Amino acid sequence: MQASPEKLLWMYETMVEIRNYEETMANVYLEGKLPPQIQKGLAFDIGSGPVPGEMHLAAGQEPVAVGVCAHLKKEDTVVGTHRPHHFAIAKGVPLDKMTAEMFGKVTGLGKGKGGHMHLFDPEHKFSCSGIIGASLPPACGAGLAAKKMGEDWVAVAFFGEGAANQGSFHESLNLAALWRLPVIFVCEDNNWAISVPKSNATSIEWVADRASAYGIPGIKVANNDALEVYEAVAPAIERARLGEGPSLIEVKTDRYLGHFQGDPEVYRPKDEVSNLRKNDPIPKLAALLKSRGLMTDAEEGVIVARAKERVAGAFAFARQSAYPAAQDALNDVFA
Repeated sequence: MQASPEKLLWMYETMVEIRNYEETMANVYLEGKLPPQIQKGLAFDIGSGPVPGEMHLAAGQEPVAVGVCAHLKKEDTVVGTHRPHHFAIAKGVPLDKMTAEMFGKVTGLGKGKGGHMHLFDPEHKFSCSGIIGASLPPACGAGLAAKKMGEDWVAVAFFGEGAANQGSFHESLNLAALWRLPVIFVCEDNNWAISVPKSNATSIEWVADRASAYGIPGIKVANNDALEVYEAVAPAIERARLGEGPSLIEVKTDRYLGHFQGDPEVYRPKDEVSNLRKNDPIPKLAALLKSRGLMTDAEEGVIVARAKERVAGAFAFARQSAYPAAQDALNDVFA
């Protein structure tokens, strides 16, 4: 399936928005957390600053989110990982409410009680979890619900290559294949499970090869390219909507930042990120759009400015929002 001009432009603008969001968050997150020699009177403390808790950013991995979500409709379900912002933005989760959640504000998706690893938006059918491999079982549940209701809705489970060695991966693929559930399992292979390279933890080069063990298609995307992802995912989406069962897709993608913000990344070759950035997928898609006459330099400027304005507005909304009242601390909390 070839992407329409409208889809290509949407993918480009969404990738720009995601990248600007992650880079903005990278700076905002450090407010109040920097060491004393940099920020007087303060020490690095993940509980300090306007955005408390850990932070995992997805700069560089934008093609996976837009290439998949460009096929989805509002009724489809997406379950993300602990690195969830790119999926959420591409699925249409409101930027202001998502950001307020990370700031711990009452206007957030979970009234400020979930934080960035527990974003939950039932209206746009998006959720994520801080537990590795936890996206696959809920996606099977959403797929089963759609099948029982007789709808052509699909569910997408995003996960990393490290999660592919968890029991939940195998259990979910087996169940989805057995019951022919409309689930698309998408492995974001950025080669690093926290600080462990894939070659040290996984016995095969391609996780997608494991699909044959469950009798389902295994699709490989070798490049971190939005258009390649879009075209590779299309048959899996169609298969799921037709009731023919799940597919497993693996995308080789690039993580530009640390596993978490503040990660010293001593485990990583010093020139790795600079080399990865030479293949940045955003200018690559911009060049494609211009070569096809779908975007001029002036239009590119408008798109970038528009995306940055949305991000700035979301952060301003989060900063200006109120914190939850102390007496509401135990409300909306399940145990």
